[in-house]
Amino acid sequence: MSKILLINGSPNEHGCVDAALSEIANTLNKNGVESEILWLGKKPMQDCIACGKCREAGQCVFNDAVNETAARFDEFDGMVIGSPVYYGGANGRLTSFLDRLFYSIDKTKLAGKLGASVVTCRRGGATASFERLNQYFLIANMHVVGSQYWNQVHGNTAEQAKRDLEGMQTMRTLAQNMAYLLKSQDAAKAAGVEPPVYEEHVFTNFMD
Repeated sequence: MSKILLINGSPNEHGCVDAALSEIANTLNKNGVESEILWLGKKPMQDCIACGKCREAGQCVFNDAVNETAARFDEFDGMVIGSPVYYGGANGRLTSFLDRLFYSIDKTKLAGKLGASVVTCRRGGATASFERLNQYFLIANMHVVGSQYWNQVHGNTAEQAKRDLEGMQTMRTLAQNMAYLLKSQDAAKAAGVEPPVYEEHVFTNFMD
């Protein structure tokens, strides 16, 4: 059975982000897809120091939730990143986690998997945060999943977020799209459709 990792980047475990992710999880389950919510907690998250040691060791030098998640990524067929909006941007703890995860992980573990981001806010800044989080997928050969509207839910508390009927519907539609695409990938594999074979990555440094 397919499985999606849902990452809760809010310091509030059962706040607005959890309300959105739980709606996704429930709909995935109804469509035969398992899910798991990873809450990053309240403790400080080390940011990337650009040491490059992950290229030698195969994992980040800071041994925390980043390495734990990377080691388990073969279990998942995709991920949904959930963040509150702070000053028009995503949560700093979450982006530190994602910077290190996407930089240090074996990129073959990401290619071809589904990715989606979800943001919650009281009022404004949602689309800027949404665009910021999608950049992780777009550079990793992942397939970005959309919905009927940008993946955002409005509210200042979990209870208010649940009353955002359009936002909750957007979460359900996102989950339905993810389930459909996962089944489509399974059908393609069964039909013998091969995944893309990529060229060796070319890096261009414009000042050379």
